[in-house]
Amino acid sequence: MRLLARRRLGRTGLDVSELGLGAMDTPHSPEAVETVLAALDAGIDFIDTARDYEGSEHLLGDVIRRRGKDFILGSKTFSHTASGAQYDVDRSLRVLGIEAVDLYQLHDISTEAAWDAVMAPGGALEGLQAARYRGLVGHIGISSHNLEILARAITSGEFATVMLEYSAFFPDTAPLIDLAARNDVGVIVMRPLGGSGRTSTIRGMVSAGAAGPLTPENLLRYVLSDPGVSVAIPGARYPSRIAANVATAAAYTPLTVDDRRILEEAAARLY
Repeated sequence: MRLLARRRLGRTGLDVSELGLGAMDTPHSPEAVETVLAALDAGIDFIDTARDYEGSEHLLGDVIRRRGKDFILGSKTFSHTASGAQYDVDRSLRVLGIEAVDLYQLHDISTEAAWDAVMAPGGALEGLQAARYRGLVGHIGISSHNLEILARAITSGEFATVMLEYSAFFPDTAPLIDLAARNDVGVIVMRPLGGSGRTSTIRGMVSAGAAGPLTPENLLRYVLSDPGVSVAIPGARYPSRIAANVATAAAYTPLTVDDRRILEEAAARLY
């Protein structure tokens, strides 16, 4: 099996494995630590968390204390104020047991009110900028489900990365990935397999021999086939899921344009 390919995370200048780990749900597994260790041992070196993902930073802090920090870490603040964002950064550092976070993001800025709040004087962006000045944050990013706000964030010059949803179920963000590439903004893809509910349904269809082209492997290939994607972060609660995703990412060939359209059509029929 070949090693996981690496991609540049936009203007951060960081090179990361194109397959990462979204660690929101991982703490809720009886094999949480083993799952994170399996990811790291397999060559995954980008892990996403957030201050308010229950137990997630505590889990990663446990792993860091066991083996050291040998991966790129992205966390997030849910706060919209400067003071709240700085508090979250300080709290993250204490829980994780590290001196600085590689990437800190504004979480789910998906309404105009949220955008206005974080971008205003005294807003969360100002707080993260202060944390970066203090050397506590390496780079600043943003996550959103709003296409217009994502475009605005990409072209604002304020964010080194954007986190967006992209999959055969939701291809609408493809033009934004191209826009990010033109602006040297890293692209972190959440829900690359369509989200846990869809993934469970698809795995049931695979077991029944009724999935057709709509398999977790092809869904991951779909995302990784876009060269503008920096890293895809499917969630995982068990080492077996890590192994399956790594096997796909380490051996895939990019989908053709026709294959991508077939997968999108199959996804549209499911949901």
